[in-house]
Amino acid sequence: MVSKSSNTLPLINENNLGSVQTAILKPNYIRSNLTAGILHIGVGNFHRAHLSWYLHRLMQKDLAKDWAIIGSGITEYDVKMREKLQAQDFLTTLIELDPKGNQSCEIVGPMIDYVPVEKNNHKLITALSDPKIKICSLTVTEGGYFLDENGKFNINDPSVVHDIKNPDTPQTVFGVIVSALKNRKKNNVGPITGLSCDNLMQNGNKLKQAIIGIAKEQDLELSEWVNQNCTFPNAMVDCIVPRTGEVEVNIVRNLGIEDQVPVSHEDFRQWVIEDKFCMGRPPWEKVGVQFSDNVHGYEDQKIRILNGGHQILANVAELLSIETVRDAMKNEIIVKLLEKIEKDEIIPHIKPVPGYTPLEYYELIAARFSNPSIQDTIRRVAFDGSSRHSGFLVPSIKDGIKHNISIIGLSLAEALWARMCEGTREDGSIIEPNDPHWEKLNICAKQSRDNPLKWLEQLEIYGDTFKDKNFCDSFSKWLNMIYERGVENTLNEYLK
Repeated sequence: MVSKSSNTLPLINENNLGSVQTAILKPNYIRSNLTAGILHIGVGNFHRAHLSWYLHRLMQKDLAKDWAIIGSGITEYDVKMREKLQAQDFLTTLIELDPKGNQSCEIVGPMIDYVPVEKNNHKLITALSDPKIKICSLTVTEGGYFLDENGKFNINDPSVVHDIKNPDTPQTVFGVIVSALKNRKKNNVGPITGLSCDNLMQNGNKLKQAIIGIAKEQDLELSEWVNQNCTFPNAMVDCIVPRTGEVEVNIVRNLGIEDQVPVSHEDFRQWVIEDKFCMGRPPWEKVGVQFSDNVHGYEDQKIRILNGGHQILANVAELLSIETVRDAMKNEIIVKLLEKIEKDEIIPHIKPVPGYTPLEYYELIAARFSNPSIQDTIRRVAFDGSSRHSGFLVPSIKDGIKHNISIIGLSLAEALWARMCEGTREDGSIIEPNDPHWEKLNICAKQSRDNPLKWLEQLEIYGDTFKDKNFCDSFSKWLNMIYERGVENTLNEYLK
């Protein structure tokens, strides 16, 4: 093996795994003996640190050898990811970072192929039509489900309309899946399980809505077949997985490994799934996956407390020029803001689930956010606020309005987001676009400086919450105060 001081370390691949130092865990299974059973759409860091990791654990136990992963995607990001992973035989180095500063590395190998990315998606449709594929899993982000202001699938979105009219050349992942299901029905090779791994309440139901929605417009008989035969289990996924940068690349280099796309992650994982798999599944329960009929309870707790908490701290941290979550958790005023909103306005709406009360879960995520070893950027956490605020914070606002529980802190969180979308920090530096709808948000934020209620008129985000006078008054008060007195003075006013 080339020494760690070399600048010419070979890329990890199947042939040089044997020369990797013994401190690094490696597959003990023969990867050439694996056969595919899962096609995954959206091969990002989270997938490789989560679903792929759980499957790797099974394979290390000599199980699930017929459930290997074929990767796929439809974006420019996926083109680049495929190139990098193909060059290293689809192996990934995972770096686990615990709060005490310890780190461990392992190379995982459940992925055995990656469908070429092409404009018409024919190769992806063909791959998903293969009878050996039993599960189609997805990580396409919560913003990728074409949801309207009521959380329903938007059949009128231009991309969706294209797929309905052009079933042979779909542009969306859902159009692709429908085309493949049409083939599977025609060829009598059986249905598939659609497994969403996105941070989305009732993600399985949302996925089913999208598939059935498109299928119904194309072929009523097909939609009925999908409804009767395919399954779409709801699932809650949890693991903090930062974006990969030079720090992560250098960690593995210092261990004598060259990996173009290593993944760092915290020392915590959770996956709770409904046991609804129409064509079988790996025995994930043997490696810690929880199967439950109450996935909603787990996802409600996680999405509101963890993901909602991320949005609370990310927007204020961005305004205060703080770059990482761990550094935000060193800021006393941000920690107090997070704790007060969570305890007073989010936790009261959450029912306990086995393992954690809502308060215990908040204490757990506060500790996870504070992990000094995880360099999770504020920019990553704040990305796509238009989807994340509507999915992670607005449900608590609606519950607060409904049950007459305080929404003062949540309205402040929304005001901070509106101020962030204005595009400048407190120190005057520019906030670069960080949302698929940034231009629209930026225009609206600037208009809201003089007319705060303009922000709440974004029905796709806030729905009918703008009809509540208390919410509108509180939001307007905070946004005006942020512009007049600054962020920190406003936070002190809320916390006093």
